Amino acid sequence: MLRKIFLIGNPNVGKSVVFSRLTGVRVISSNYAGTTVDIMKGFLKSGEEEIEVIDLPGTYSIEPSSKAEEVAVSLLKGSPRDEFIVINIVDSTNLERNLFLTLQLIEEGLPVVVSLNMCDDAEHRGVNIDIEKLEQLLGVPVVATCAITGFGIKMLIDRFKEAKPVARNKLTHRELWQEIGDVIEQVQQLTHRHHTLRELLEDASVRPFSGMLMAIGVAFVSFQAVRFIGEWLIDNVSNPVFFKFYEPLLWKLSRYLGEESFIHHLLIGDLLDGKIDFQQSLGLLTTAPYIEFAMVLPYIVSFYLILGLLEDIGILPRLAMLMDNILHRLGLHGFAIIPVLLGLGCNVPGILATRNLESRRERFIAATLISIGVPCAALQAMIFGLLGKFSGFYVTGVYLVLFLVWLVLGVLLNRVLKGVSPELLVEIPPYRIPSFAILWHKLFLRIKGFLIEAIPVVMLGVLIVNILLYFRSFEQLSLIFAPVVKGIFGLPKESAIALIMGFFRKDVAVGMLMPLGLSIKQLFIACVLLAVSFPCVATFVIMFRELGWKDFLRSCAIMLMAMLAVGASLNFVLPH
Repeated sequence: MLRKIFLIGNPNVGKSVVFSRLTGVRVISSNYAGTTVDIMKGFLKSGEEEIEVIDLPGTYSIEPSSKAEEVAVSLLKGSPRDEFIVINIVDSTNLERNLFLTLQLIEEGLPVVVSLNMCDDAEHRGVNIDIEKLEQLLGVPVVATCAITGFGIKMLIDRFKEAKPVARNKLTHRELWQEIGDVIEQVQQLTHRHHTLRELLEDASVRPFSGMLMAIGVAFVSFQAVRFIGEWLIDNVSNPVFFKFYEPLLWKLSRYLGEESFIHHLLIGDLLDGKIDFQQSLGLLTTAPYIEFAMVLPYIVSFYLILGLLEDIGILPRLAMLMDNILHRLGLHGFAIIPVLLGLGCNVPGILATRNLESRRERFIAATLISIGVPCAALQAMIFGLLGKFSGFYVTGVYLVLFLVWLVLGVLLNRVLKGVSPELLVEIPPYRIPSFAILWHKLFLRIKGFLIEAIPVVMLGVLIVNILLYFRSFEQLSLIFAPVVKGIFGLPKESAIALIMGFFRKDVAVGMLMPLGLSIKQLFIACVLLAVSFPCVATFVIMFRELGWKDFLRSCAIMLMAMLAVGASLNFVLPH
């Protein structure tokens, strides 16, 4: 009885898209026992039967050379062979290299179906494959698919039951490659065609000079787009909803509760000059939803929209290759740029994405650098709101300081920590026109995850501040931290509460700086400190789970030292 389907293939052959097509949204993500390697599981309904689909880590061979490949091979070899089939996802544009794994799987006696993916790209590149001949030579079902559009997926499902073990001799590596050459000669035909504009851009994007120029241009346009979309959503959606429709309802509630009552203080907060101030009233129904939905969510939506476009177009793997030389100096390889970019949206998925890095040393360095030098979109939104009204110079300055901290700390960690960083091995997919259905689905899931994680923490943070304000407990906390905050950082003692609040929620903490009347120098220092200090509590929980308690405590100690060093340096260097 067919109980499981294993998806296996080289990295970047469209395996995860095939997985999504087969399973929809019913997906479970979990660590393989004893490792940090992530395994995706979903379910496919075939008639009355429910089949588990398991997306194995990308691998080039069943002779593993990394932890991810070990997991893939152990799952294949450790499952009863009469209960599963293997779908081998193959890149049609790179058939010769992909067939090495295919022949190994067939030789192993596994029931295999070959998904000849990216068939549309192969056609565009003048690569013509005789599928019937390939199926005859391999002895297993072969189906042409284009997972992005869904072409061939139904045929793939229909041919599951044709998968069966094929009797073959074991061949040496040399003999395998000779057979692959023979197969390619019989089934693949290349036709001459001129490079298209897309292919010319693909070539330019992987060359050091032109590629870096293109990367800088893409980064500039992306951040401008994030800011433009975010500000448009704030001006045309968030603010009208809050000020035209929501505020009148709050006024009715305020009059009903009475300004002096404790419940009014919790829900509405303090009235400033007789008015509700969404940024400063600090009520559960005023400041909490306004910060999350009016100031932060628009930038979160715009960031994840642009990030999804960059992912689906095929820009991120090229950026990884270009960044490899720089990141090697930090003890990482180029693919670590992906967790960093995810961290710019939210540190939680950024830390989770470090699982794809091969060594424990790399994961520790990447997680620490993300926590210290990569501000999440919520914090970035507040930095724009707080410093942007003075000048774009100050906003740019915050990013430059964080980048410098990121570089210096990375170099130091690379020199201090023992171990090596493995070489980068990443496939460069072609540029593609993204599927807007998939883009929208991915955006929806990311926004949903952010809101589920963020809303309770924001509400809790505002509630704690509310209660402390009501019972005037902030004064005692301010006195405890005053020597450090005032003496080392040059900030008023009241700002200590905002820095402490950063542990619960960075965006709320920045919002608490607004009514303190800080100078531009003090605002600049406070924003940098909130970025390099301890991440929010949700990120702390994820770091503890991913790193273990020893590395977690080491990372916290590094954060504390970085915060003290950066804050003191800025206070000393910056003019009044």
